[in-house]
Amino acid sequence: MSTNEVQTNDSTNTQVASVDMKLEVVVIPVTDVDRATEFYTRLGWRQDVTPPGSGVVQFTPPGAAASIHFGADLTTAAPGSAKGYLIVSDIEAARDQLVAAGIEVTLFHLGTDGPGDGLDPDRRSYFSLASVSDPDGNAWVLQEVTTRLPGRIDTAVTSFGSARDLATALRRAAAAHGGHEERTGQEDPNWPDWYAEYMAAEQSGAELPT
Repeated sequence: MSTNEVQTNDSTNTQVASVDMKLEVVVIPVTDVDRATEFYTRLGWRQDVTPPGSGVVQFTPPGAAASIHFGADLTTAAPGSAKGYLIVSDIEAARDQLVAAGIEVTLFHLGTDGPGDGLDPDRRSYFSLASVSDPDGNAWVLQEVTTRLPGRIDTAVTSFGSARDLATALRRAAAAHGGHEERTGQEDPNWPDWYAEYMAAEQSGAELPT
């Protein structure tokens, strides 16, 4: 039996075992490689080493596992036709960083009647967004996610992509823990355990401690 098949109780059926498929690279269409390189450098993305003579330029967003490729003749897609989403834990900090780099940013939120200007009034997870475009018009939407929807993250694994993300999560946990102590009317000497439970639940979309 092949190693990528699992024999079921019914000898006439086989099922393909689950194989990890990690998103590695997305190719984006650009007209001017040098201009695109300058833009993504200003964006703060890391330029990765690629094989000499490959004609490929690779950039990776901070904290991301996947990268982008661009270069001559890599895709037949029209320049400016790509659109991607980037997750941030603090959209105001991300906006300020981009503006400081001279990049135009549009901040908006998802409302009941469609997109609205500025942050989501209740600062709900998934509802505050910002958009930027590279010189060709390829669009990147930044989405503020602080509490994941259930089932999106392995509940047994809690990790943070950067010190900034960890610090932001700690601030949210501290604010929530302050409310917890107000409700109980006493100091909580086990606050590290409470913080840890809150941060893990927030990331996986599980019920938050009160």
